[in-house]
Amino acid sequence: MQSAYLNAPLPYIILAAVSLMIIIAISIKRNHAFAMGLSVIGMIAAFITLFTNDTAESTYGLLVFGPAAQFFTGLFLSSGIVIAFLGYDYLYNHDEHREEFYPVLLLAILGASVLSSSINFVSFFLGLELMTVSLYVMIAYLRDSSFSLEAGVKYLILAAASSAFLLMGMAFLYFETGSLEFTGPIVEYAQQGWQTSMLFLAGLAFMLVGIGFKLAVVPFHMWTADVYEGAPAPVTAFVATVSKGAVVAVLLRLFFSGAVSQFGSVVLVLSIIAGASMFAGNILALMQKNVKRILAYSSIAHLGYILVALLAYRESAVSAISYYLVVYFITTLGAFGLVSLLSNRKGEPTDIDSFRGIFWRQPLIAIVFTAMLMSLAGIPLTGGFIGKFMVVVAGVESSLWALIIILIVNSAIGIYYYLRIVAAMFSDAPKELDYSRVKVPFSGQMLMTILTVLLIYFGIFPDNLLSLIDGLVDSFILK
Repeated sequence: MQSAYLNAPLPYIILAAVSLMIIIAISIKRNHAFAMGLSVIGMIAAFITLFTNDTAESTYGLLVFGPAAQFFTGLFLSSGIVIAFLGYDYLYNHDEHREEFYPVLLLAILGASVLSSSINFVSFFLGLELMTVSLYVMIAYLRDSSFSLEAGVKYLILAAASSAFLLMGMAFLYFETGSLEFTGPIVEYAQQGWQTSMLFLAGLAFMLVGIGFKLAVVPFHMWTADVYEGAPAPVTAFVATVSKGAVVAVLLRLFFSGAVSQFGSVVLVLSIIAGASMFAGNILALMQKNVKRILAYSSIAHLGYILVALLAYRESAVSAISYYLVVYFITTLGAFGLVSLLSNRKGEPTDIDSFRGIFWRQPLIAIVFTAMLMSLAGIPLTGGFIGKFMVVVAGVESSLWALIIILIVNSAIGIYYYLRIVAAMFSDAPKELDYSRVKVPFSGQMLMTILTVLLIYFGIFPDNLLSLIDGLVDSFILK
């Protein structure tokens, strides 16, 4: 019985323990390969223990373990393994202390995993801070880069501001309801008398602002482009995938627990945010020449697409969001992974011109990047198409016609700036092209090939992934 009780949180225990082991090992003798290898082994071990757990829901104080937590933790761990490999190759070109990157990465994944299993504002805030504080370090990891340090400071200031909003919101909600749980007293309060309480509404508004900052949706998106551009490419991949996915997991639980979905005003505000994020993200991406900034603004639009599915508030919404997140993780890890693999001591290939003519010298890189961009654009035969199709279906089922039209229009806008990068890669190569001469390691080529195969496989055969995420709906509805 006691053994079974420890099984559910075992992945979290492993992440914390391995992080501590790496810190102790570094204090004795520095070894970059050992630190990376141990972190990957720890994440694989944590991933395997997910399958040894009972799939039934079980509550552990402030956390709940079940299919939803298992799914998101597995997704974060898989992404963490890819980022660890990318980080190894990336840091090899820099003179920084490389080994500390891995325990911080493990702690960030632990914080994201705690978020995915949170059912209480206390565990929500603890998980969020664990992930966010780790991100401060990871974003500013390159101490000899003014861009990296600037991005770290900007993220620190804005993340601290968003945490203050979240804390204030939690305090107001607790003052009015006497509870910090996602469901129970808050839902009852909402059903009985929320209209008369400005304090309660103010609490919800502050919470919305805090979550909006973390998701980087409009109008809380101002930090995104600078942080994406300044952070090391593997860290940008983490910010764009794991940190966003963890907050989406919390939002799903808040929405499907009934604590948020019952408020018409909140639903209206989220609808406006979704539409504004789609338009602003795509229009701002159109104006960029820097690939990392294009992907940064593109991520704002993609969060808008996910909010459309969330607002559908149906069982199909959970499946659509989960599927969309999986393929978005794959494409984003692939896109930023390529930027990371092509980087050298001089910097990263961030401008579109840096990729001009790369097909003629590194055809695999050009083909993989093209596949990733086509998936982000939602072109058929890629996972991105199925994900976007499922979002549209969820929206249609709930008659969200205005948002569906905005989504379709913005998908068409997005194709243009993705194709600009593709056209540059297949154009004639200038003589002074530097980054196309960077030798991509075999491990990096294998990693990108696997991600591309997965992307196309999920685009042609979505059934296997859909059957995996079918059981998540009940897990998000708290009793």
